[in-house]
Formats: sequence, structure tokens, C-alpha cells
Amino acid sequence: MSPLSCYLLVAALVFAIGLAGALTRRNAILVLIGIELMLNAANLNLIAFWRYGPNPAALTGLMFAVFSIAVAAAEAAVGLGLVISIYRHLRTTDLDEISRMKG
Repeated sequence: MSPLSCYLLVAALVFAIGLAGALTRRNAILVLIGIELMLNAANLNLIAFWRYGPNPAALTGLMFAVFSIAVAAAEAAVGLGLVISIYRHLRTTDLDEISRMKG
């Protein structure tokens, strides 16, 4: 088994765990953790294809991964801010009990 296929297999497993966590959990924070796992799997794919690609000196995959990490950090900050705001108003983080956003 080549090293690239090993990285892709690990990334697929991490993505599947993140997808299962995001779809089956009812807590908003655990859904955000599942989304972060899916983004980390995508970053692992970017790094693996960059490293084992035809031109690893180009640093394109690395730049995409760094940009994706920055976007994931911003997503986590905004998501946690929304969860805290919803918890202050509704006193719950259960996604089934949050039916609509009030103004």
C-alpha cells in the first residue's frame, strides 16, 4: 500500500467519523466538533496530494491547507458565539428544541 493511499484512508475515516458525529448528535457543540473533524480530513487530503503530487516544491496544497485552517478557526469562533447566544436566550443547546431564531 502506497503512503498516499494510507493518508487518504485515514482522511476518509476521519471524515466519516466527523460526518457521523455531525448528523447523529443533538448537541450544537458536538455538531461543531464533527464539522471540524470533516475540515481536518479535507486538510489532510490537501497535504497528502501536495506532498505526493508531481510538483511538491510549488507549496500550493500547503497554502490551501493554511487558508482552510484559518477559515475553520473563524467558523469555530462564530459557531461558538452563536451557541452561547442561543444558550443565553433559550437555556438549551439541544438542536431539536431550537425550532427558530427569534429577533
